[in-house]
Amino acid sequence: MPTRREMWERLGGDVDVLVVGGGITGSGIARDAVRRGLSVALVEMNDLAYGTSSRSSKLVHGGLRYLEQGELAMVFESVSERRILMDLAPHLVNPLGFLFPVYKGSRHNLFVINTGMWLYDGLSLFRSPKIHKNLKPKDVAELEPALDQKGLKGAPLYYDCSTDDARLTLETAIDAADQGAIVCTGAKVKRFLKGEDGRIRGALVEDTLHGGGTKEVRAKVVINATGPWTDATRALSSIPGQEHKKVLRPTKGIHIVVDAAKLPVKHAVVCFHPTDERVLFALPWGDRTYVGTTDTDFEGDPKDVAATLEDVDYLIDASNAYFPNHKIAREDVIATWAGLRPLVAPPEKTAGMSESDVSREHEILVGRDGLITIAGGKLTTYRRMSAEVVDTAVKLLRMQGGAKGLKPSRTDESPLPGGQGWPEDDDHDAVAKRVRAASEDRLEPDVARHLADNYGMRAMAIAKLVKEDPGLAHRLVAGRPEILAQVTYAATDELAASVTDVMVRRTQLFYRDVDQGLGCLDAVAHELARRLGWDERTQRAMCDAYRAEVALARRWKTEIR
Repeated sequence: MPTRREMWERLGGDVDVLVVGGGITGSGIARDAVRRGLSVALVEMNDLAYGTSSRSSKLVHGGLRYLEQGELAMVFESVSERRILMDLAPHLVNPLGFLFPVYKGSRHNLFVINTGMWLYDGLSLFRSPKIHKNLKPKDVAELEPALDQKGLKGAPLYYDCSTDDARLTLETAIDAADQGAIVCTGAKVKRFLKGEDGRIRGALVEDTLHGGGTKEVRAKVVINATGPWTDATRALSSIPGQEHKKVLRPTKGIHIVVDAAKLPVKHAVVCFHPTDERVLFALPWGDRTYVGTTDTDFEGDPKDVAATLEDVDYLIDASNAYFPNHKIAREDVIATWAGLRPLVAPPEKTAGMSESDVSREHEILVGRDGLITIAGGKLTTYRRMSAEVVDTAVKLLRMQGGAKGLKPSRTDESPLPGGQGWPEDDDHDAVAKRVRAASEDRLEPDVARHLADNYGMRAMAIAKLVKEDPGLAHRLVAGRPEILAQVTYAATDELAASVTDVMVRRTQLFYRDVDQGLGCLDAVAHELARRLGWDERTQRAMCDAYRAEVALARRWKTEIR
């Protein structure tokens, strides 16, 4: 895998398709397009999955609550894609049981909810990880003893999937690169290049990481897949003095992370907030539990989005209502994350609808200048959304006399890199044993399992690094499974170009470590400096940037009086 610096060197010249944005949709578009035989470049101003795609609820699901809103087509599409993603990335997309407790006085009774469950299973053509079942209060008490039993009438148990959203994005982009796409992070579009006819013919791109100046990337088609930055990107194509109509209504969602011992849940528990009855989840996450998400309108720069004290208290209140014997407090919050949903703005006549009622459907827009924009949508359906965008691009290319001799992308059949060779019986332990053997037992069992779960079959490459250099088996944080070899691999094979890239999106120590990785900051920076050729000044700047990232996530604490 070329490093980020090598990708920058390759960037430039002419391509069929230029994708702006390295989130899950942009990466999916690049993968689909290059697999069809198109020449592709993807540019991302920060890191892969920097925005929404690493700040979701980390679920691949059909969206049970969308049944209530009558969005059956979206649910059907989502549950169909859920099945496909389980096959493409079995190491990252894993079945998870969801408990839907129903109490006396609940908005819907058990009969209505059970009917909805059958419809949900039916829309998946009964190919859910498991068919739902209805539990009596005593069964719920055995399965989820931390859950409030007072007034409980029962709880359907149904199944969706959990995922690592950042790694799903990363592997999608890596597969695109493996197929020949140029994937360049730290590459910001400064302006679009236009022909005499006013149509976009590429972009001027700036190196924001190493001061490498700017490059012109000429493309027959340009696609805007920038999520919360959609309107800002479209504005780059505006005529000076002409206002560009906004297409988004971004809403903020935050999550809080606590120790699993403080909030012990074995299943994802569906909660209705006691104040406004908004749907929330308490989700198991290994040795952690996270609770989310909020849904509030957001205005401002997406890079500044962060949890507020009000957000954190809102989630704590919901958790304590459902788990009264395991109350959590502000001081129990290890980490927070906040992201923006790039929702398509509803028509003006419905502009007064609440944030949660805004549709999660996506839209593909083609401007007069030829810029293709994808807006809205959800993580689960990214692959299908991406295919639709590429279909649109192909139509434009054919209008220009191109896109001849293309082949099917088969993105629904070709596993992501970590899923290639994964056992058909989905035995994570068996893969972990193979990983440990590849390291000649230099990896401890918990570390090998951690690598198998997060990297799939690509974990074998990390094991070989450890075999060649046993020092890379060093744990970054005492008692945790993350090791130094992951930092090495992030730099050499995963396009990581900063300490923040590694801490937040390659290892997730930012979320999982009680100190958010600050204790191993110097070790991580030193290894990256060794692999990427940083001088001491760059190394210090990278550490300072990560500390600022942690400070932003902890900013809510400064509001406490």
